[in-house]
Amino acid sequence: MARITLEHKRTWFVRLSEWGSRKKFGKVLDPGQAVMHNRRVLVSMMLMEGSATRWNKLDPTLKALAVMVSSAQIGCSWCMDFGYWEFHHQGVDPKKLRDVPGWRDSDAYTDLERAVMDYTEAMTATPPQVTDEQVDRLRQDLTDEQLVELTAWVSLENYRSRTNAALGLTSQGFKELCELRPA
Repeated sequence: MARITLEHKRTWFVRLSEWGSRKKFGKVLDPGQAVMHNRRVLVSMMLMEGSATRWNKLDPTLKALAVMVSSAQIGCSWCMDFGYWEFHHQGVDPKKLRDVPGWRDSDAYTDLERAVMDYTEAMTATPPQVTDEQVDRLRQDLTDEQLVELTAWVSLENYRSRTNAALGLTSQGFKELCELRPA
């Protein structure tokens, strides 16, 4: 149960924000509803998310794994649910997405993907536990530009997941929409 109300006075701004969310995602996102209590925070988050969608140097699967590992480590069920839906629709292998919580025991990942997930866990730890060896391993396969983008994705997901988890936001059922099988 959310720790903050997701209800709002029906202002033009609320209606416009909800319309945009429904148009893009099929429903109004709970994180948007939660931060809508502070319009400046909402606008800042929307601008940041819009800007991040233009980051394009990192392989989409590596991005997905970094985002999902960070979400899993923080314990944000909303982020895990939405992330599965988002990355499923971007063509990331569903087995890789499903196996994220137990990635160390899964055979679904390449050496580079494992290095990305290990780096993500170290970066998400409090305090961060990133080692020179982890970065050196990534630099064998990633350019500096890609490494910076990977780091930024992990940072952004830490921001999202910690915000959503602290506000008590939980799954909205996005993953189930991916699991439906045609009759």
